[in-house]
Amino acid sequence: MRVLVVHAHPVASSFNASLFRLTVEKLKTNGHEVDAIDLYQDGFNPVMSETERLNYHDPETNRQPVETYVERLLEAEALVLVYPVWNYGFPAILKGWFDRVFLPGVSFGLVNGKVRPTLHNIGKILVVTSYGGSRFRSWLMGDPPRRIANRMLRATVKPGAPVGYLAHYEMNLSTDKTRHAFMSKVERALDKI
Repeated sequence: MRVLVVHAHPVASSFNASLFRLTVEKLKTNGHEVDAIDLYQDGFNPVMSETERLNYHDPETNRQPVETYVERLLEAEALVLVYPVWNYGFPAILKGWFDRVFLPGVSFGLVNGKVRPTLHNIGKILVVTSYGGSRFRSWLMGDPPRRIANRMLRATVKPGAPVGYLAHYEMNLSTDKTRHAFMSKVERALDKI
């Protein structure tokens, strides 16, 4: 299976970067074709320009500034996102990737003014993330990243595609033991892709 892995953390020595490396290595070991994108290493610009916004609804031109990312997304059969949750949301670089790459004609189409999902090439999604705070605190805040994965992403890809969401909470209190246990959980989830 062709798996697109998208990572969004600026620090190469972070736990999150370790999760990214683990994900890529495990998928390759399991025989998958892996296309890994490290948004920070790529120098991805998350800011949508005025021209991009003006051309947003024109599928003939809206992809041009991010064509290589669009092609990679459209070639994927599974999508794995590896990122930290900051301030109860995505890192800005990942949010910008969604804004600039999940375009009309790419992830959805407009039919009679209604949105129709079009990323049917993606049959599985897995999110691997970490939170500084507790699951309870995230729940109190509505846990936007989890909701986006389980609602928006699920609604955009192949109907019925499974969406997995693995989160290591309380990173501020994590230990070698909790991090190792989480990495084992990630490996088990990757075996199911």
